[in-house]
Amino acid sequence: MSGDWEPPEVSALAINVTVPQALRWTDTRRGEEFRLTTLNVRLLPDGHLAVKAYGRPVAGGRGAYVSFPVPEHPQLAALVADAASRAGTLWAAHRGL
Repeated sequence: MSGDWEPPEVSALAINVTVPQALRWTDTRRGEEFRLTTLNVRLLPDGHLAVKAYGRPVAGGRGAYVSFPVPEHPQLAALVADAASRAGTLWAAHRGL
């Protein structure tokens, strides 16, 4: 490497968060009902968070990998914020490869 160091370009920061049983919900897509169990949280370049929900069909089977919006719910918002802070702490304490 040369003496001119430039910080690496990080194109994405994302975490997956398991939704606690009490906060899970269902949503319908193309006539199929899904139970939403996982959140994918991304840190945007401007420092804000974006979140999508994923889950499995209630009727069983694999189903499609389809994202759903996350409802505006104070407990879900708190879960996202807490998970992002926890992820930041874990990243900051990494021990290398």
